[in-house]
Amino acid sequence: MESPGYQTHPKFLPYKVYKWSSFSANYSPENILKDQPTEQSSRWSSETNFLPQFIMLKLHAPAIVRSITFGKYDKDHVCNLKKFKVYGGLEESNMIEVLQDGLKNDHVPETFTLKCKMEKDQFFPCRFIKIAPILSWGPSYNFSIWFVELHGHQSGEMVQRSISWYYKYREREAIRLCLKHFREHNYMDAFSTLERMTEVELECDLVSNLHHQLVQDGNFINSEHLVEKAARDNLFSNYIDDQDYQANWSPVCYSDESFKPGMRGGHQMCIDHINDDIYVFGGWSGNEDLADFWRYSCSTNEWKCLSKDTTDCGGPSPRSCHKMCIDCNSGLIYTLGRYLDSNKRTVDSLNNELHVYSIRSEHWTLLNSDVFKFGGGPKLIFDHQMCYDDEKNTIYVFGGRVLTANNTDANNRATTGGASDERTVTEFSGLYAYNVITGVWVLICGDSGNAGPQDIRSRIGHSMLLDTKQRRLYIFGGQRLKEDVNDFLYYDIDNNVVVVLSDGSSKDSSIPPPGFTQRATIDCELGEIYMLSGLSKDRNKREENMHNSFWVYNMKTNKWRCVYKNDQIGIQRGGSSGGAVGDNYNLMFPSQGRNKLTSSNSNEVTSLASTSSSKKMEGVKRKEYKKDVSQQPCPRYAHQLVYDPIKKVHYMFGGNPGKGSQPQLRLDDFWRLRLTRPQENDVLKKCRYLLRRQRYNEMTSSDPIAALTYLSSQVYATVEHECEREARRYRHLAARLFGHKGKHLKDSGDSDSDDQAIDNFVSRTLVTNNLLHPPSSSHNMTSSSRDDVSTIVRANRTAVFNKLMGYFNEDKRQPNQNIIDLVPL
Repeated sequence: MESPGYQTHPKFLPYKVYKWSSFSANYSPENILKDQPTEQSSRWSSETNFLPQFIMLKLHAPAIVRSITFGKYDKDHVCNLKKFKVYGGLEESNMIEVLQDGLKNDHVPETFTLKCKMEKDQFFPCRFIKIAPILSWGPSYNFSIWFVELHGHQSGEMVQRSISWYYKYREREAIRLCLKHFREHNYMDAFSTLERMTEVELECDLVSNLHHQLVQDGNFINSEHLVEKAARDNLFSNYIDDQDYQANWSPVCYSDESFKPGMRGGHQMCIDHINDDIYVFGGWSGNEDLADFWRYSCSTNEWKCLSKDTTDCGGPSPRSCHKMCIDCNSGLIYTLGRYLDSNKRTVDSLNNELHVYSIRSEHWTLLNSDVFKFGGGPKLIFDHQMCYDDEKNTIYVFGGRVLTANNTDANNRATTGGASDERTVTEFSGLYAYNVITGVWVLICGDSGNAGPQDIRSRIGHSMLLDTKQRRLYIFGGQRLKEDVNDFLYYDIDNNVVVVLSDGSSKDSSIPPPGFTQRATIDCELGEIYMLSGLSKDRNKREENMHNSFWVYNMKTNKWRCVYKNDQIGIQRGGSSGGAVGDNYNLMFPSQGRNKLTSSNSNEVTSLASTSSSKKMEGVKRKEYKKDVSQQPCPRYAHQLVYDPIKKVHYMFGGNPGKGSQPQLRLDDFWRLRLTRPQENDVLKKCRYLLRRQRYNEMTSSDPIAALTYLSSQVYATVEHECEREARRYRHLAARLFGHKGKHLKDSGDSDSDDQAIDNFVSRTLVTNNLLHPPSSSHNMTSSSRDDVSTIVRANRTAVFNKLMGYFNEDKRQPNQNIIDLVPL
């Protein structure tokens, strides 16, 4: 639970400049104490840009440091820190990293939040803060810092509690390292004495019992029972959560391939996870907008056409680049916005209609003929995003480009003698909230076009997702004019606060690259965001940049991971449901209509459209391509992706493959994506393999025949024989029976890393044992040999135990570190 002192507003923390690596003449380190942005010399500047360089600050008293603010020169400067790290701690010789980030090369001061919690959300105090520059904006220039200000909490009671915890934590961890060392080297008297006197627990009871059964008694059967209990008790959860997903694509095949939605892009899809249905509406066929409405039943694997033209039943007109969202509890689907070609944009045609479809009554209703004129909502927009909030019965709408009439103002025509000025300023829509119960629209924030702390820059082609647990709207990606927007932020709904997770300035390859065609989903229970990207940043080289990549964001760790990337370009069948990766093709974009990407001086929309039915595709040659060995969808854009949070399955339909020779071609393929990673049974199988391999190794010297039987039955059952590496590793085990283990592993060119780690541990243990207990005379050689064998067996078991600990949750096992690694050379 947070301390009351922590809940107060952070206060200014006074400090002095304590140490520094170097400084140039006239650029003293003490200059950072004064904020003088107009003074070019009011800064610390290193004497060189050779690393390491640093400046260390010493607080007047220990404090919980919450944030650091960097002031800047009133103009951009090549010496500003493009990348830096910040360290903190109570002693200057023992600090941890609390921040890694970079400054923008401008005149605006920047504030960064520092890590101030450790184990179990416990705050840790700092007396020293060390700023370590890594890279300046001018790569060959020295580092400069103009001004630094620290904020945090310095109340006596709160800080004293943190200091007390800090020293107790270090003492406890030091004792645990000693306990681990004593037990590994069989100093059991010292181990028992230290454990009894300090009452410090090295690990949980189950793990201690596992060590006793495995290392001391060599009871492999009981050891297996214990790891099975660990799996049942969810003790492998941290390891499993840390494993990468594997993306498994499979085409959805139907009994009746002829009855399904036609080829399209720029359509909309939503999923009713309660009734296990997927809805598809509208889109662009390559020739025209569509108004057909379909439902796919995941349980029966069948499509049903609910309406060939929703206009005929009181629904929306044909459209593309619109958006839909669903209220699964009430069974209502809402749709808003659309794209219009420039020659169709008149004052009367730019109505932003809001329609709703009732799943229960199968009926469309027009809620508002123009939410802008008659409700205070957004103007007619396209390429926006919509989310439905079940808790508040609210629809959130963000971004999108506002459509305007070509000859909007009659007064303008009069003043210009009848000639209208068609050069219009591109307008983007802000963030709106619509209460479906009261019918009231509220503008939460307009488009400022800036990137301030509480600004959300509007854009098109972005992603917006609602986290229902933390009450957040995550927003990222998209395009604004000619700029690819690569920020990542969330809007805290209940507190009306914007939090920027990434401003997009980082060049880190572990975050998704800027993109215009990402499709994203969210799993609030797992705390994960999923993003499928089909087109990367450089639109001048689309032939090289069309690819599929799938990313997963973990909300708890605030980290992205790329779990799938396919750089192959091609389609298997021209737009059919077998649209898998195949032959290469060039991506060429016509300059007219929906096949042209939006630019700052054009009213044309990105090729966010698709193909409707094959009947509309006369004149489009559907060429057959030879099949690729992999079952993967071809790269595309203008597709749609939905996610079933119950079954943990994604579905993707349609899109534009960007085929230059067939610019009107769209896709009608339907794909299922399952993300898999190791589960408890998979980890348990690895644990059984380690235990049974060790038992087999011990049997080879005492009973080779029994060992061979055990290898071919018990060890065999724990090996994935379809995996060539595991199969080869299994075959090498037989070499132990003939005394050629080392030769076989060496010749294979693929030695087992587990074996290598165990061998290294055993060698180190033998050296230590001989160093501390050298044989005293020749008559003791036999006894010494027996001791060596016993030591080798115990060391091998200990190494296996240590390997098993890599699967256990960190708070249940012994420390990862070794005390001998703390000894300096």
